[in-house]
Amino acid sequence: MGITRDNSIKRRKTGAKKAQYKKKRKFNLGRPPANTKIGEKRIHKVRVRGGNTKHRALRLDSGNFSWGSEAVSRKSRILDVIYNATNNELVRTKTLVKNCILQIDATPFKNWYENQYGIAIGKRKKEISEETGKSEQTETDRPKTSILDTQKS
Repeated sequence: MGITRDNSIKRRKTGAKKAQYKKKRKFNLGRPPANTKIGEKRIHKVRVRGGNTKHRALRLDSGNFSWGSEAVSRKSRILDVIYNATNNELVRTKTLVKNCILQIDATPFKNWYENQYGIAIGKRKKEISEETGKSEQTETDRPKTSILDTQKS
């Protein structure tokens, strides 16, 4: 029992060591971090107090992500770890932890948005007009009329 969550091994506010008055107990047991990485799904079961089990994710390739402003959640593929405020080492090793910024595959959200609103996200107006066969007029295509021309008629 190396890792413990007990307070008796910690120091006082002054920095003095506390006297040990009891041994380490099984119920104070702590476990090493999972250090979940990006990869093919690998999950181990861990037996915990009361005979229950917890699932320890060692590698994950997807997750459930939400689009807050649209109030929609979809399962999406994880592509990369972009930023972690805790430690840059976690970004370099692509470790998945709570509050890390991830790059995900946006396809499920794009499909939902297109079905919901009928607007394709990520396509420029030029590409959309080529698909539909319509040609949009630009400033150079329009006939130039002035205020004087409209007042004469």
